[in-house]
Amino acid sequence: MQISAVREAIADAARAVVLPAGVRALTCTGFVPDSITEPHYFVAEYDATFDRAMGRALDELEFTSRLLVGRQDDRAGQRLLDAMLSGSGPASLKAAIEVARGDAGEYALGGLAHDLHVTRIQGYRWYEHAGTQYVGAEIIIRVIGEG
Repeated sequence: MQISAVREAIADAARAVVLPAGVRALTCTGFVPDSITEPHYFVAEYDATFDRAMGRALDELEFTSRLLVGRQDDRAGQRLLDAMLSGSGPASLKAAIEVARGDAGEYALGGLAHDLHVTRIQGYRWYEHAGTQYVGAEIIIRVIGEG
């Protein structure tokens, strides 16, 4: 798998979320940006486990991505964050990203991987990014594909 291409494809899939009226569109990057326009989703760190099958047939990547929203109004920011962290619904990042799994028998992320799965949410808290405070959370995504 080409890790940079996988990161960008995950960010592209995340752009499909539909946020409530009056909320700025979600910006997404496949890398950790220097600065953000909130709400912002980005693919950050990853762990790689190589050789999950013989002959370099399968690698497993676990991406930690982050979702950051503004805190101008702490209650409204957390409601928006909760909507995007929900397991389903138009604003669900899980639902938007998992559409990129493709149909049965198809490769995920437009052919870049065998499969992907949003496995969990963690770290719901205040984050500082480039000197600004945001409320946010981490979204963990497991991707498997050819070594």
